[in-house]
Amino acid sequence: MQRHPVLIPLSQEHQRLLFVCRYLKNDAAAYEGFPLETNAKLAYIVKVFQEVMVPHIQKEEYLFEMCTGQHPEIDQLIQELILEHQQISRMYSALAENTDMIAAMDLLARSLEEHIRKEERVLFQKIQEQLPDVLERIKWASE
Repeated sequence: MQRHPVLIPLSQEHQRLLFVCRYLKNDAAAYEGFPLETNAKLAYIVKVFQEVMVPHIQKEEYLFEMCTGQHPEIDQLIQELILEHQQISRMYSALAENTDMIAAMDLLARSLEEHIRKEERVLFQKIQEQLPDVLERIKWASE
């Protein structure tokens, strides 16, 4: 199913975040221009979280708010995703203090990747199918 125009900016941000996930995994291949040194990876994820993840979560929270109360199955899914946002935020916040930062970055990357896939493959599909009228009412600040 083609993405509704309102969901396209979120999907584009997901693509950037999925790259970050691949880069942070402990079995990541080398990417030209991206160092494999642990502290450099940490600096990169801090930058991406500030520039992309924080505003992305704010947009998703607005989407969740608009969709809540419309369909029980979607409500349940939104609650799961909100909890995952909180868990991912806690993992991110604990990175610098972690004694095994490589393992912590790998866990964060895998958790974030699974979360994004759930949003893309499950939530967005259900919203497009069951709540198209809600999507029509959503306007992002940049529009």
